[in-house]
Amino acid sequence: MPVELGVTVALVVAILLLLVFIVYLSVRIVQQYERMVVFRLGKTNERLVRDPGLRFLIPIIDRPMKVDVREQFIEVPSQTTITRDNAPINVDFLIYWRINDPLKSLVNVAFFAGALQGVATTTLRAVIGDILLDDVLSRREQINEVLRTKLDEVTERWGGKVTTVEIREITPPRDVQDAMNRQLSAERTRRAVITESEGKRQSEINIAEGAKQAAILTAEGARQAAILEAEGRRQAQILNAEGFSQALERIYAAAAKIDQKTMLLQYLDALKVIGASPSTKYVIPTEFTEFLGPLARGLGSGLAAGAAAPPPAAGAGPAAG
Repeated sequence: MPVELGVTVALVVAILLLLVFIVYLSVRIVQQYERMVVFRLGKTNERLVRDPGLRFLIPIIDRPMKVDVREQFIEVPSQTTITRDNAPINVDFLIYWRINDPLKSLVNVAFFAGALQGVATTTLRAVIGDILLDDVLSRREQINEVLRTKLDEVTERWGGKVTTVEIREITPPRDVQDAMNRQLSAERTRRAVITESEGKRQSEINIAEGAKQAAILTAEGARQAAILEAEGRRQAQILNAEGFSQALERIYAAAAKIDQKTMLLQYLDALKVIGASPSTKYVIPTEFTEFLGPLARGLGSGLAAGAAAPPPAAGAGPAAG
C-alpha cells in the first residue's frame, strides 16, 4: 500500500511538472517595445509576427524570437580617411537606428548592429574621399545627411531604418591644425581692426550728425525768433493802425456835430492868436471866406434894420422935472 501511494504521488508530480513545462513553452509575454517572430518548424512569415501582449505558442513546434524595436545607437570609432585633396583626417561619429521590419532583421542579416557598423565605415571613406578638406570642416551637416541617406539605402533590405548620423569629431593633421590656428588668429586680428575702424567711423558719424542737428536746431530757433519778431511788429502796426483809425473816427464824429457858428468862433480865435504874434504874414483859409459871407449878411441886415427905424420927434426930450 505505501508503495502504491508513493508511485501515485510521483506520477502526480511528474504530470504537474509536465504541465508547467508545457505552459512555459506555450505562453510568452511580449513587451510594448518588442515584436516576437515565431519560427514554426523552422519556417516563418509575416503572419507569425506577434505584437505586444500575452501570446500562446505550440509547444516544441514553435520557436519564438523577440526583436527590440526601440531606437538605438552605434558609436563608430575614429576612422582615418583621405579627402579629395589627399589630406588624412580622423573622423568618429554616431549612428542612430531602429528596426522597422522584425522579420527581415532576423531572416536577412545575422547581426544588424555589426553589419551596420561595417557598412558605415566603408561608406564614410567613400563620402569623405569625394570632398575637399575645407569642405569637410565646414559642411558637417551636409556630410551627415549624405551618410544617413546612403546607410538607409543599404539597411532597408535588413529591415532597419537609420534615423540620424552625427559626426562627433573631425581631427585634421597637425600641420593643418597649425595653419588653421594661424588663419584663425589672423581672422580675429582682421575682425578687431575692422571693428575698431567701424567704431571710429560710427563715432565720427555720430559727432557730425550731432553737429548737424545742433546747427539745424539753431537755425530753426533763429527762424522761429525772426517769425515771432516779425509777427510782433505786424501786430503792433495793426494795433497802431486800428488806434489811429478809431481816433479819426472819433474826430470825424465830433466834427460832424460842430455848426458853422462854432467854426467861425474858432477861426476868429485863431486869427486873434495870429494877430498877437510878431509874424507879418497872415494865412486866411478858404473856409474863412466862406464864413465871412453869412457874417457880412448878418451885419448888413443889422445895419438895414437900424436905418429903417423912425427918428425921434423934435420936441421930444426928457420930461421936465
